Amino acid sequence: MSRAVVRVPAQVRAGEVIEITAMVAHPMETGYRTGDDGRIVPRHIVRELQCDFEGQTVFRMEFFPALTANPWVAFPLKALRSGVLTFTWTDDQGRVVREQADLRVS
Repeated sequence: MSRAVVRVPAQVRAGEVIEITAMVAHPMETGYRTGDDGRIVPRHIVRELQCDFEGQTVFRMEFFPALTANPWVAFPLKALRSGVLTFTWTDDQGRVVREQADLRVS
């Protein structure tokens, strides 16, 4: 797990409901697939995505093995004021990727 992409509208009006999108590069191995050598490829999935706005959780999602590699997520958010969105992905091996985005509300 390494690269993350977050998309937040450049400018929004107060009270507007916007769409936030986020993606993290991750192989999402289920633990059910066999490799070329016939052995099971060990499970390695993203377990959770959490999005905080100025320290308050505004979105949280738990992932399961049936998801595709490089999961892309979209969710609505009511923009009330400007601030920083912090996205945190955690995988089942304890690795964490964080990405931040500025939300500018006028």
